[in-house]
Amino acid sequence: MTIDIQYVQMPTSEAMNTLITAKLKRLANKYDWIIRTQVHFKQENDPTGKGKICEMELSVPGPRIFARSNEDDFEKAAANTIKDLEKQLSKRKAIMNKR
Repeated sequence: MTIDIQYVQMPTSEAMNTLITAKLKRLANKYDWIIRTQVHFKQENDPTGKGKICEMELSVPGPRIFARSNEDDFEKAAANTIKDLEKQLSKRKAIMNKR
């Protein structure tokens, strides 16, 4: 699996890269048919205190899988996004096993 992490209009974080890579590799071990992952971190001005956005798109057999989270810090946003992806991957695996 190839992992592409981009930071949009903000500085790059090695700590975040390491954290995301570890979590995505664990996901790839469970679902070995993931081809590529694109991760985008964005920061927006949000009056509610949130605005730390994490978007992930997985290239897998069939339609691509996408998830997005908007939280008050990037670690929470990444964790929620990965949780959403895992739910979608689980559903996709169930569909693939029925065939």
